[in-house]
Amino acid sequence: MSADPYGSGPEVLDPEDDLRALVTTRTARHRPVDPSIARSWLLVPGTRADTFDDMAASRADAVVLDIEDAVDPSNKPQARQDVVDWLRAGGRAWVRVNDAASPFWADDLAALAGIPSLLGIMLAKTESPAQVTSSVDRLGGDVPIVALIESAIGMEDAAHIARARGAFRLAFGSGDFRRDTGMSADAEAMAYPRARLVVASRVGNLPGPIDGPTVGNSMPTLREQSGITVSMGMTGKLCLSAEQAPVINEVICPTPSEVLWALDFLADFESRGRVVRDGSDLPRLGRAQKIEKLAISFGVHPTS
Repeated sequence: MSADPYGSGPEVLDPEDDLRALVTTRTARHRPVDPSIARSWLLVPGTRADTFDDMAASRADAVVLDIEDAVDPSNKPQARQDVVDWLRAGGRAWVRVNDAASPFWADDLAALAGIPSLLGIMLAKTESPAQVTSSVDRLGGDVPIVALIESAIGMEDAAHIARARGAFRLAFGSGDFRRDTGMSADAEAMAYPRARLVVASRVGNLPGPIDGPTVGNSMPTLREQSGITVSMGMTGKLCLSAEQAPVINEVICPTPSEVLWALDFLADFESRGRVVRDGSDLPRLGRAQKIEKLAISFGVHPTS
């Protein structure tokens, strides 16, 4: 059994649906994925308006048009306008905006406010709950905020940020965090900040956090690092190219054997009249129900 990113959690679903009838194959055609369980978050430079349509049609669970780090300050006004024009023309995406301490933040939010096809924003370099609530208020009060934690200050306040009104998920800006702290990219060094975000997300009753990106074109490295994401309890990962999305989606997903285990457990639980036999039954029930829910959402077929 692979590492379990699903936990037991408080949610208990009534397993009435026949999963075998609802799912197709592990490589089923791409379908819209609820952002609360989105695995691959594709960052697309806001200067590349010619790619927006193609990236929106990619296999990434969530597309984030980036008008922060991917854009030189001199080009930010044009990139912002290109993103707004694409959204107003019917495109649907998230947008990474500049951090609240920058001179671009207020203009970013003013330009994006009131656009119905804006799915949410990723707030760069979040360091306090007030930055989240100020952002959501400027956007009208109902736009979800992914708070990108990229500094020691933000990490230290992560639990409060996760509780902030408007906070939707936490994300790890691993590159900037390493620059801020001097920590290496080794899994051992990054275990602490990843764990902090996982615990903070649970404290704030948020979905699992989104891990930082893997730099480079090595798919074996991406697969290995996505496995670390899962082992740490994170449930999403930033990606820098559309080609990375299918690998991330596959790794951060219940396996067919896990789905089969979940089906078998649920069938057995039903057959014995939902009687709890020992202290491990309820945690296993919660885990099985979460795997079932994710398998349906992601189209994972059980191993026969």
